[in-house]
Amino acid sequence: MNKPSVLFVCVHNAGRSQMAAGWLRHLAGDTVEVRSAGSEPADQVNPVAVEAMREVGIDITANTPRLLDYTTAESSDVLITMGCGDVCPVFPGKRYLDWQLDDPAGQDIHAVRLIRDEIRTRVEQLLAETSITIR
Repeated sequence: MNKPSVLFVCVHNAGRSQMAAGWLRHLAGDTVEVRSAGSEPADQVNPVAVEAMREVGIDITANTPRLLDYTTAESSDVLITMGCGDVCPVFPGKRYLDWQLDDPAGQDIHAVRLIRDEIRTRVEQLLAETSITIR
């Protein structure tokens, strides 16, 4: 059986989507293929997001923002958007979720911790609603 794939999409692929991907990898391990991308990727992952995730034992320092491409989106089972608006592609038969989350760009560590914790809650809910197993 193929592993389900989840694609997290935000504009810059530097904060929310990177934290969500980090949480899903941490909680589901290798039972799911985790992807993230952005419609206008930044040069690097937000350092405050990296620090917030490090505080909970998740290392996203090696991650690089990636450009959202048609093939990746089309081949993903679940697409979760986070403020990318109309630029996010839509494919028939896919499961879509739109998570309304504050953008961590320009925020201090306290604000980013709150976003990080909200993302964890949503990832846990996603796992509870699907056949993906929490480690």
